[in-house]
Amino acid sequence: MKKKGKVTDVILAVFVLLIVVPAVVMAVWVFTERWAWPALMPQVFSLRAVKEIFGRCEALLRLLLSSMVISSAVALLSVVIGTMTARALVLYEFRGKGLISFLTILPFMVPATVFAMGVQITFIKMGLNNRITGVILAHLICSLPYAVRLITDGTAAVGDRLEEQARVLGASAGQAFFQVTLPFLVPVLLSSFSMAYIVSFSQYFLTLLIGGGQVKTFTIVMVPYLQSGNRNIACVYSGIFLGITLAVFAVFEKTAEIWSRNTDAEFYA
Repeated sequence: MKKKGKVTDVILAVFVLLIVVPAVVMAVWVFTERWAWPALMPQVFSLRAVKEIFGRCEALLRLLLSSMVISSAVALLSVVIGTMTARALVLYEFRGKGLISFLTILPFMVPATVFAMGVQITFIKMGLNNRITGVILAHLICSLPYAVRLITDGTAAVGDRLEEQARVLGASAGQAFFQVTLPFLVPVLLSSFSMAYIVSFSQYFLTLLIGGGQVKTFTIVMVPYLQSGNRNIACVYSGIFLGITLAVFAVFEKTAEIWSRNTDAEFYA
């Protein structure tokens, strides 16, 4: 047992290093102007990249606001549609149930490039290309499988026993769901929302293809810097992106924890 525990600790330490070391290097590059191989330390430090990006604070805020609105809309739709889909798959029996369950994971299996090209052709015919609506729908297709998988597990854990008891006592179907089942689903709904939000927020190729360069998001501006040699500016954008991602996860994780504690939900124990 001790040997197994040591192996687990070593593997965990390796994974931590794989995350921490790149993050530290990225943080150093934020304040670095020149860091040539094989030097172990940067030759020239500078605040040029930080001043250049935060000097355009108004444009940066507009970019972040646009991305947050799109990602929030995608996450909200993912949770609503995911909840209805999960309840249908868990609580009901109907013809084609297995096929629908398979289709919910299909976006995981189709290569992103093939998927994006097919969506673009379809959206051009529907008049949704180069529009925010098209970008939201395209992101929704990518985000929805994550929400469905998470909410399906939560719905299966909660079941419908309490709803049935509420219906027996005279509650309507809506009252039984919103007042009995929904409070227990809130933690998993929050997790689904945060996952769908991050998936949408990090989309680049799909946003570029469907948005046609007219729909500006944070990744549309960030990724070209990552692909260029301007590493210090790329690292500033990456740092902002990482901070937003961690903040979203932290807020929703804490909210879910507080909600579970206040409602005494035992289904996720």
